Amino acid sequence: MTDTAHAIDITGLRKTYRAAGNAPPKEALKGIDLRVPAGSIFGLLGPNGAGKSTTINILAGLVNKTAGKVTIWGFDQDESPRNSRAAIGVMPQELNIDPFLSPRASLEVQAGLYGVPKSERWTDELLDLVGLTEQAESYSRHLSGGMKRRLLLAKALVHRPQVLVLDEPTAGVDITLRDMLWANVRRLNERGMTIILTTHYLEEAEAMCDRIAIIDRGEVLVEDTTAALLARTDGKTLVIETDAGALPALPDGVSPEWRGDGRLALSYPPSRVQPDGIIDALRGGGMAIRDIAIEQPRLEDVFIELTRR
Repeated sequence: MTDTAHAIDITGLRKTYRAAGNAPPKEALKGIDLRVPAGSIFGLLGPNGAGKSTTINILAGLVNKTAGKVTIWGFDQDESPRNSRAAIGVMPQELNIDPFLSPRASLEVQAGLYGVPKSERWTDELLDLVGLTEQAESYSRHLSGGMKRRLLLAKALVHRPQVLVLDEPTAGVDITLRDMLWANVRRLNERGMTIILTTHYLEEAEAMCDRIAIIDRGEVLVEDTTAALLARTDGKTLVIETDAGALPALPDGVSPEWRGDGRLALSYPPSRVQPDGIIDALRGGGMAIRDIAIEQPRLEDVFIELTRR
């Protein structure tokens, strides 16, 4: 690896799809730049049609880029395509599994496609990692949907890649599988593997990712640490347990809302308003306060603010 700081380095990446008939071509990626730090868990977020899947498919070598430079683990994709492909594993959204192969056979075939010598294969360890040891010899068509997703993860890891891409890994799965998947991801990351995650579950990205890039309509809107992104939103919410009644005059910038559970939510910009001032106003107006909590900004708030069309 020539650049030990970055697992992925993307510069000026463009992709234009030809359209049928006289329709104009579609520009899916408009010159994006991204650098994914080695050893990080990196979130690639965006609404449907933002360009996430196109970016991932280019990284995986499944789609040819129109322009730009892609380096994976120090290997230029154009100059060293085999090395760059060997450095990355992708767990796709689609359940592309041969129904007539067992999990063990699927992993052995996948390892063979990557040219992994039999002496270096870790099939049993992978089956144990994803919780499929008992189903190792069953036909894949007999596996549940969650088990098939576990097998996809194992297939992405057969060649011991330095970078693992998880494309909507928890879409439609139950909470047990989701917890198991994230435990495995943390374990792999602790071993030094770089993880790239796309998900529509923004609370997962907020909890898991060190850095996040938000893209929309083929352009990178923002890329920063998760903490820095959350700090971009000048808003907090003071949640008060009190009796419903007429509200007193509140400081400028405070927006009150009665929630369905009977609590009063007061949104405010902390750069201009302090919670003490809100509480003093409520008490001055004769409102009894039984409990207080402060809700911090969420990644969802940042996402909506940036991608609002």
